[in-house]
Amino acid sequence: MVEKEAGWEICGEAVDGRKAVALAEKLKPDVVVLDLGMPELNGLEATRQIKRAFPRTEVLIFTGEESDQVIHDVFAAGARSYILKSDMGQHLVAAVRALGQHQHYFTNRISEVVFARYIDGESGAGKDKTEGLTTREREVVQLIGEGRSNKETGVLLGISTKTVETHRAAAMRKLRLDSFADLMRYAIRNKIIAA
Repeated sequence: MVEKEAGWEICGEAVDGRKAVALAEKLKPDVVVLDLGMPELNGLEATRQIKRAFPRTEVLIFTGEESDQVIHDVFAAGARSYILKSDMGQHLVAAVRALGQHQHYFTNRISEVVFARYIDGESGAGKDKTEGLTTREREVVQLIGEGRSNKETGVLLGISTKTVETHRAAAMRKLRLDSFADLMRYAIRNKIIAA
């Protein structure tokens, strides 16, 4: 759909969040389309990193997840559009066009959630569940939550196994979790990893 639009070019594709961030850094696209449930670095964290490095790059998140909290977290991370996978065919081109002009794009369902938060007095000021964690701690939680060992996580992140253990312990302390099982439940419940 995107390739058929005159003047638009797909400049890169990535299989996971870490590669998506690296490609965004290399290619500096106008618009990035991310799946919320990407492996190695989920769409939420990839959005944070892309927006931190390139504030003018617009991010569209697509997902099958429809919870109000996730919708809020996506916008708090810096994305300007959120489309359900079931709505992609109907809304993708219009969303990318709006983002290319640095405008938000909401489907009716997402508009209802955003408006309800505004009416309830939150106006987008709700708390992201992982807000107190560092970027590295969120990465470690996701990779361990995906079933990677401390050693595998260290290799992927370019840090030692001991450093992975330190980040995991710090994340668990900040989140007030007592066990690895608690960490897994937290990661699933807060959409850091897909169930």
